[in-house]
Amino acid sequence: MLAQPKKGNAVRKLEPPLSELSLAEKLDLMESLWADLTKDEKALKSPAWHETVLKDREEAFAAGKVTASDWEEAKKRIQKKVS
Repeated sequence: MLAQPKKGNAVRKLEPPLSELSLAEKLDLMESLWADLTKDEKALKSPAWHETVLKDREEAFAAGKVTASDWEEAKKRIQKKVS
């Protein structure tokens, strides 16, 4: 359901029936939203805390405290968990 735009604000609130969607449909919807959001990467600004988190993770990786997975292997593992 769409909410009426507020005066002076062109933003509409969408309330799709998410509880009626399957997991696959929800993931597809998320992918579509992300693809649309990232069309103009310059419009996306990461919050300041992202840099801190990334730096901490890089340091942990360099120190051998965490490991990394090959992206293709990680995707297969994720797909297996959600299937």
